[in-house]
Amino acid sequence: MELTGSEEDALAGKHGEALASAYRILAAIGEATEATRLVPVKWAHVSGVNYNTIGDAGVQFLEEFAKDAKVAVKTTINPMGYDIGRPEGISENFKEKQAKIVSSYEKMGVRPSFTCTPYEVFDIPESGSSVSFAESNAAVYANSLLGLMTNKESALSALASSVTGKAPLSDLRAGKTRTPTVSIKADFPLQSELDYGLLGYFAGKVVKDSCVALEGIAKPSTIEAKALCAGMGTSGSCGMFTLSETGEETISFGKKEADDMMNEVSTAEDGDIITLGSPQFGIGELQLLASLVEGKKFTKRCLIFCSRAIHNQAARSGLVGAIERSGAEFRCDSCCCLTPYVTKEKYDAVVANSVKGAYYLNNSNKVKVALKDIRTISKEYAE
Repeated sequence: MELTGSEEDALAGKHGEALASAYRILAAIGEATEATRLVPVKWAHVSGVNYNTIGDAGVQFLEEFAKDAKVAVKTTINPMGYDIGRPEGISENFKEKQAKIVSSYEKMGVRPSFTCTPYEVFDIPESGSSVSFAESNAAVYANSLLGLMTNKESALSALASSVTGKAPLSDLRAGKTRTPTVSIKADFPLQSELDYGLLGYFAGKVVKDSCVALEGIAKPSTIEAKALCAGMGTSGSCGMFTLSETGEETISFGKKEADDMMNEVSTAEDGDIITLGSPQFGIGELQLLASLVEGKKFTKRCLIFCSRAIHNQAARSGLVGAIERSGAEFRCDSCCCLTPYVTKEKYDAVVANSVKGAYYLNNSNKVKVALKDIRTISKEYAE
């Protein structure tokens, strides 16, 4: 991979150790992915914000890195571990370590967005722009529906892009792998966000290419698209889908395949608590939920995860009040995945509508999951 003179200088440490470290990361990735050069990115979205995700080693790394690092492009960050306005049940150690992580990112100049759906909060660059997204659902969404170009980045590679403003020109960012060679054909009508999430999860598991063609479905709604992208981002390396192309090979996604995926991630019949918002809810999901529970009360505790920006917007329109009258509770700037709000010590099982959420609740939170779509949840648990 060829570097410019200024990039070589930065790599050699002439502009500080943090920038040199960032360029070392990008150079290693570039060589591994056969990139020809680095290209500018207009936006970096960084993961590795939740203390439960990065641990003490991550806290220490960020504190050291932030002494010398400053972001070079618009940089947003993923959810943290809890809502600082709702600290009930969060240990002092967790709050202290989470605060150190946030402080380190803020020292670097990131925008404290705490969202896994930055495409619902911030203005989108023009189609064809290169970005660097570490959140998997956001990477798939950006490539497939927004016309942006990003690989499925790691926390470190997106962080490196944030301080250099660069990323390797390879894979989905180079464009060579954005034409699918494999199609997945849905052989039954997809009727809910859960169906789309299962399709995405299946696609991620069976397709090893970077892009897959999806046949037999119309353009999904926002809630369906988010579920599809999150499912795909969770289960494999595939980082993009198309709806208007066909591949050389076709794989069927029928009821059997959907049931197989469901049986893998849905591990309980019922739950002690309902969690909604993985990916975090946007205005569309909140409007739908408000309409579904109007005049009703949840019979189980229900936690709704969204960004503070979305919550503020929803509060101004009256959506927050309408939903809270059902007994549901909001947790801003956090997510059900790996949060201390939902642990095996507190709950045996969780009701959720997200395939991604179910995967992480099962495997990271160690809590069983009863997976149901949002309309079914409102029918069964709100009266």
